[in-house]
Amino acid sequence: MFRTRASLATLLITAVLAGCSTGGNTGGGSAPAAGNDGRCEASGAEFAIGKQGSADLLEQARKASGSQMARILKPHDVVTLEYRSERLNLNVDERGVVTRVNCG
Repeated sequence: MFRTRASLATLLITAVLAGCSTGGNTGGGSAPAAGNDGRCEASGAEFAIGKQGSADLLEQARKASGSQMARILKPHDVVTLEYRSERLNLNVDERGVVTRVNCG
């Protein structure tokens, strides 16, 4: 009886975790740059530092970094701690000026 319950519990946990996984590109945008499998290369987006953060700049930086997705992070934004190698982050200051470019 205990084995049956343990097996069912394991099966249930596996099913729940499988439902939480992402199955595709949730960041939108076009195909990743050739050769990097959609992984972020922050050095390609360093041109954005010192510029006003905007949707257009974000898309240009995303393409230049080869990332599949990108986001602008403002001071005091609540963010998850998960590392996404295909995501570009543009960190802006209180005035909305990009101060840092990184992946994750």
